[in-house]
Amino acid sequence: MILDSFRLAGKNALVTGSSRGMGAAIAIALAEAGANVALHASRSVPADVIAQVAAIGVRPVALTADLTNPELAPALVEQTIAALGSIDILINNAGITRRAPAVDFALSDWDDVLATDLTSVFRLCQCAGRAMLAQGSGKIVNIASLLSFQGGITVPAYAAAKGGHRARLRGHGPDAGFAGRRHTHAADPRAHSGRTLGLTGGRCGSRGLPVLSRQQLHQRTHPRCRWRLAGALSLLFNPVRRIDCRFIRNGVR
Repeated sequence: MILDSFRLAGKNALVTGSSRGMGAAIAIALAEAGANVALHASRSVPADVIAQVAAIGVRPVALTADLTNPELAPALVEQTIAALGSIDILINNAGITRRAPAVDFALSDWDDVLATDLTSVFRLCQCAGRAMLAQGSGKIVNIASLLSFQGGITVPAYAAAKGGHRARLRGHGPDAGFAGRRHTHAADPRAHSGRTLGLTGGRCGSRGLPVLSRQQLHQRTHPRCRWRLAGALSLLFNPVRRIDCRFIRNGVR
């Protein structure tokens, strides 16, 4: 079957921020495609998320690291490799935000958001990238935001971090250190998380899709959103893919 070419059996993935919401949905989608998954949370990965991945028949590993400290990023990659044997896929999904007008924005909040949303992502890309270069293959996806392309209201640090990803990824094009590794920057304007529930009036975008409760997001996210994630991830990670997805900002081939 042609769809067998899109299976990820035998691949090992690390999904940061996968204790709930979109990160949990990505982890489950990868597991359904056949990948073993290292789940990550700043404090603890909920038992039900671990159980959902295990029930699919792949191997889940639960890891913790507070990525406001970027120095913990190397250990996260090392623990993934130690537990699963390799790191073939890295999804940088973990992120935080703080809200305040720019003139009132606390420097400590600025530091925490950039450390988590920008510096830790770069460190994870570095560490996973070295392992992928050594093994001759690997794919990295950084979960972006529409704020990668436009400013945000009362979220100056978050907008700066997401814009920084976009600029950094462009720099990886001529960077020989990442040659041969796929490195993608992905943003879905209709993929809502717990951070957006209070801002949308319960509706999602121009199509009026319902925004989910925190409990629904914690469990698996909306099936329609998870279906999109599963299809996109299978396309991005399958071994026969040879064409860059121009609708997603794609960096190095």
